[in-house]
Amino acid sequence: MKWGAWYRRGLAVVAGVLIFGVGHPAFAGEAVTIEYWHINSDSFGGQAVKELVKRFEAAHPTIKVNEKYQPAGYTGLIQQAQVAMAGKRPPAVVQMSYNLLAYAAESLPHYPIENFKQKDAAFFAKFPPNVLALGQYKGIQHGMPYALSTPVLFYNADLFKQSGLNPDRPPATWAEVVEASQTIKGKTGKFGIYLQNPNDDWMFQQLVFGNGGGMVTADGKRVAFDAPQAIEALQVWADLVNKHKANPNLTRDEGENNFIAGQIAMYATTIAKLDHLKKNVKFTLRTSPLPRFGSKPLKVAGGGNDLFILATDPAQQRAAWEFIKFLHLPESITTWVQGTGYMPPLLSAADDPKALKPFFQANPLMKASVDSVPVVTLWQSFPGTHGLEVTKLVINATQEILAGKRSAEAILKEVAAKANDLLAKP
Repeated sequence: MKWGAWYRRGLAVVAGVLIFGVGHPAFAGEAVTIEYWHINSDSFGGQAVKELVKRFEAAHPTIKVNEKYQPAGYTGLIQQAQVAMAGKRPPAVVQMSYNLLAYAAESLPHYPIENFKQKDAAFFAKFPPNVLALGQYKGIQHGMPYALSTPVLFYNADLFKQSGLNPDRPPATWAEVVEASQTIKGKTGKFGIYLQNPNDDWMFQQLVFGNGGGMVTADGKRVAFDAPQAIEALQVWADLVNKHKANPNLTRDEGENNFIAGQIAMYATTIAKLDHLKKNVKFTLRTSPLPRFGSKPLKVAGGGNDLFILATDPAQQRAAWEFIKFLHLPESITTWVQGTGYMPPLLSAADDPKALKPFFQANPLMKASVDSVPVVTLWQSFPGTHGLEVTKLVINATQEILAGKRSAEAILKEVAAKANDLLAKP
């Protein structure tokens, strides 16, 4: 850069300090361009992303945001980010799935959100502690919670009526799910319930947490899914499939399509499926919170993602933080929720007549998810360099349990031993 350019940049830097303070993007002195990587396709929030970027750039003319859709999902996003970092061109902001938090915190070079807590204390004070915890690892705020979904129980109110069940009183416990399923099967020949069974451990964790168990020990050195609470919870799922014949052992697409076709009465899955289901079912669709285990309090694992800052350039880091804060404004959250079906990370926006209150009033089926946000907890990931391998073991264990080959206890004890060996490796 020539001397004249350096001089002009110096004047701009001084002006940025005097007018905005050191932490403002204008402190960079020149226009800043950042990349925002996300997994939102055009059919799932992509248009909302584009709209939010457009509004941000209008409000921050010195910052340009290049949003890039990553079609390979969160894992593919991480892999591409690692390639970009190796080439010293990391994206500034990325969406990081909650179940990858430990891996990202330990293994992915990033600029922790913790660095902004003191300067922007008022911003953080707006968030409930359990929501902020979705981006915390070992007491450090690594990511900023953004996309948030909770599991709900979708159900076919027409099938309930045909079976003589009260559609205004869906099953509140897993024991009631079994009882209702048997009634539905006897009256209509249809299946009672389908718990989503994709290639992750989200539903596994819902059951374990709901029964008072956990995935890892407090020190993070061993797994905890071989404890009695976890074994009991997974056996409930296995019995729904193999003993009670209430839950067909299908892939997620197969299970969802059968629910849409009216062949399954209840469907436990993310609230983010609401828009798709509303557009495709021909019956009266209702929602309720996920069933509990007896009198135990409801506790659910949040789905969705944190926003991580991977930028290494200080000006990009500041710009990235301004962008993240903008995405959490009530009007931005409103656009995001309406465009995706996620829950707002700020529940205050749900009661704001200028934000999401009219939307939720017009969409009462989302109430079951809103009511679950106060009891949401982190979708846990496994620490260490072999954490992703442990997750794969859990996914394979789920498939084996649902196939009815052995008891949940036998399988989980065996898998836990293998997982603990992996966690002990450097």
